[in-house]
Amino acid sequence: MIKPCLKFPDVKLFLCLLSAILGLLPGISHSQQPASIGKKKVIVIPIRAQIAPPELFILRRGLKTAIEQGADTVILDMETPGGRLDITFDMLKAIERFPGKVVTYVNREAISAGALISAGTDEIYFSPGAVIGAAAPVSGAGQDIDATMKLKIVSYLKAVVRSVSEDKGYRGEVISAMIDEDYELKIGEDIIKPKGELLTLTAVEAVKKYGDPAQTLLGAGIEPSLESLMDTLLGKENYSATRLEITWSEKIAQYLTTLTPILLAAGLLLIFIEFKTPGFGIFGIGGGIFLAIVFFGHYAAGLSGHEPALFFALGLALVIIDLFFIPGLFVLAIPGALLMFGSLIWGMSDIWPKQPIPWNSSFLARPMINLIAGVGGAILMFALLLRFMPSGGLWGKMVLTTAIGGETTAANSDRSQPSLIGRQGLAVTGLFPSGQIEISGKRYDARLTLGTASPGTEVTVVSVGEFELKVEPLV
Repeated sequence: MIKPCLKFPDVKLFLCLLSAILGLLPGISHSQQPASIGKKKVIVIPIRAQIAPPELFILRRGLKTAIEQGADTVILDMETPGGRLDITFDMLKAIERFPGKVVTYVNREAISAGALISAGTDEIYFSPGAVIGAAAPVSGAGQDIDATMKLKIVSYLKAVVRSVSEDKGYRGEVISAMIDEDYELKIGEDIIKPKGELLTLTAVEAVKKYGDPAQTLLGAGIEPSLESLMDTLLGKENYSATRLEITWSEKIAQYLTTLTPILLAAGLLLIFIEFKTPGFGIFGIGGGIFLAIVFFGHYAAGLSGHEPALFFALGLALVIIDLFFIPGLFVLAIPGALLMFGSLIWGMSDIWPKQPIPWNSSFLARPMINLIAGVGGAILMFALLLRFMPSGGLWGKMVLTTAIGGETTAANSDRSQPSLIGRQGLAVTGLFPSGQIEISGKRYDARLTLGTASPGTEVTVVSVGEFELKVEPLV
């Protein structure tokens, strides 16, 4: 079935058309029902593993796809043993942002975190033999936590459940019984769960009716399959379904997002080394690859589009123009650097289609932490690298000796020699604006105070810096 593509500009339009013609677009597989005007749209999002960052990224991408395609209903195809509590809260917040109806289909089990996520959806359906429950908090290793801390967490969880279960029958009480072993679940004269144990329900138990007027305990119904569920919700042949498919490459990209600070630090460090060495080589390429991975990881996880990458490319172009064509002035390098850092924050931000951007601390916190950690990591790694520079060492072995075929004397090793200031030398590499010069048979790292110079240019030393000589062309 060919989905409408006109909502997607430029690159997305091309990919959408390619998907329709060749069926090659990874991540989305379409049902085989014929397209029909007026049919309701359904997006099925699989939640089929432990609740961890990859599942959060899958849910966000699916919800954003549903918003972009104007879907009326999202169905969570749930089969999970539980997982991280912080990710569970993030998933509940993401569900709240979808303007349509969100339904959970417990395909086999929704244990622990899966039960909490189900509680945040509009309706819960079950497959025959499915189970839900046992949502008490435990440590990351699956062990019991400290009693006082457990009381605090349980109290908070029950409050969260009440907030997402308002006007949904017995749902808040049922989920509380799944969280708190000391909570007694009693409806009328029926004691569903006594104190001293956690509640876990089968599909049949979840749809059993209690009270007056009679209401189902938790589930809205039992359906033998997803197709049967969609027929019940929307009417047979009255909908077009799209299932979000997860590819191996996307899973790799999802895990890469957890390494964002490390990748940023490595990319920035390599690019800085590239600017400090003659020519263009492996350091610039490596830094570009690391930063590209940052963009790729967040794009594949559904956290951004291609616009941040365009702004990053523009910023990088301004920095390169400044460094190589008008070095020393920084009239383009400063706005270029701001564009680069701003695009990195943009690329890591959770922006939703058709919704205003929430300019608050929580929206910017994670991107800013990643960026600060990346920049700090790059500075730390460069500081460690500099420890080898005074005697040549790692710096000379990696870059300088290879670049020009000779031994290099560190500037600060001769700083005690006042005769260096005012001495004349010869540029043995191009100075753009950094490079190397030779004075009395010794080679030094050097940097022009302004402009560029080709190899063979005569220069004068005007000052001795921490790691390089500051020079000017000989007039």
